Amino acid sequence: MAETYPDAHCELDFGSPLELLVATILSAQCTDKRVNMVTPTLFAKYPTVSDYAAADRAEMEEIIRSTGFFRAKTNSIIGMAQAVCDRYGGVVPAKLKDLVTLPGVGRKTANVVLGNAFDVPGLTVDTHFQRLVRRFGWTDETDPVKIEHLVGELIPKREWTVFSHRVIWHGRRICHARRPACGVCPLATLCPSYGTGPTSADEARKLVRSGPFS
Repeated sequence: MAETYPDAHCELDFGSPLELLVATILSAQCTDKRVNMVTPTLFAKYPTVSDYAAADRAEMEEIIRSTGFFRAKTNSIIGMAQAVCDRYGGVVPAKLKDLVTLPGVGRKTANVVLGNAFDVPGLTVDTHFQRLVRRFGWTDETDPVKIEHLVGELIPKREWTVFSHRVIWHGRRICHARRPACGVCPLATLCPSYGTGPTSADEARKLVRSGPFS
């Protein structure tokens, strides 16, 4: 995967820990491409955490409407910002134990922010990650936290963030949920799930996608 995806990175656009935190909250059940279309307007209107904390709910909902679940996401973003102001002096915390106390922030979101905004290694166990590690035969677990800890024991900590990106990129581009492109997969000779999708190179090539994705 390192050879196949040498440039793997977070596909959400951001310029600060706060922007990445907001973008990651918006990315729930939404494509990164769509989030990246919405965030320039959002970031310009709310440049500081205090701006988010004091935001007019209806105005924010209208800006992020196209990302889906916009009411719940607005609640999370405003609540997160108020908590950052109240508990952390207006600065997004750089520790997992603190991030997960914020409204709308679970371990997955926290690890995205830690790994990509603070350079603190973290495993992003999203649906792609969960699917692929099961297909690799590494675990039968379905609980994201258990998967995170199990994979964390297999992969050197310094590699956690970039490994997450590579797995997610592979899941988005080749190892799809319904019809993985097995016939052109660079991991075909290593994967115990080879054959889940078409093994014909011609047929599989048609299934390969380019990003950014959900």
